[in-house]
Amino acid sequence: MPTADPLAPVLRALNRPGRDTSDYDLNPGTVLAEGRVLRPAGVLVPLVEGRRGVEVILTKRSSRLKHHPGQIAFPGGKVDEGDADPVAAALREAEEEIGLPRRSVEVLGTMGAHETVTGFVVTPVFGRIRDAFTPVPEAGEVDEVFSVPLAHVASPANFRIESRLWRGQIRRYYVVPYGPYYIWGATARIVKALADRMAE
Repeated sequence: MPTADPLAPVLRALNRPGRDTSDYDLNPGTVLAEGRVLRPAGVLVPLVEGRRGVEVILTKRSSRLKHHPGQIAFPGGKVDEGDADPVAAALREAEEEIGLPRRSVEVLGTMGAHETVTGFVVTPVFGRIRDAFTPVPEAGEVDEVFSVPLAHVASPANFRIESRLWRGQIRRYYVVPYGPYYIWGATARIVKALADRMAE
C-alpha cells in the first residue's frame, strides 16, 4: 500500500482558490499612491520532512543589513535581469542565501502575490526539498537558518495580531512566534494565507 504524501495537505491548499495578500490587509484605511510601481520578487517556502514531521525552513537576516536587519524571512529577493520569473528568482536566492541547490527543489506551486510596504510584489513559491541538505548561511546576509514545524504555522490559532507605530501611523500585522523566533510581517502573512487555505 503506497505511503500517503506528507505534503498532500499543502498541495490541496495550493490548488484551492485564494487571493493576493498585502501588508495593508489589516490596515484598510491606508491610502496607497496611484500609479505606484512595485518591484517583482520571489521567496521560496522550503518544505522538508524532518524529525518533527514536515518542517518549513526560514532564515534570520543579518543584524548588519540596512533593510530588515535581524528579521525572520524566507530565502528570496527581487527578480533580477537574468531571472525568467519570480520562481527562478526564489530558487536562485535560496541557493545563494542558504546553499540550497536548485536541482534539489521540486516546485509544488505558488500562491497569490503579496504586496509589501517596501514596494515589492512578492510571489511565494512552495518547494519540496528532495535531497539531504545542510544549510550554509550566506555570510553577511544570513545570521541563522532554522526550521519550524509546518503544523505550527498551519494552525490559525497560533497567529495573533499586533501593532506598532510606523511612519507616524499605527500599523497592524500578523505574528506567529515560535520559541525564540518572532515571525511577523510579510513572512507571517504568507504562512497565514497558507494556514487559511489548509483549514478550509
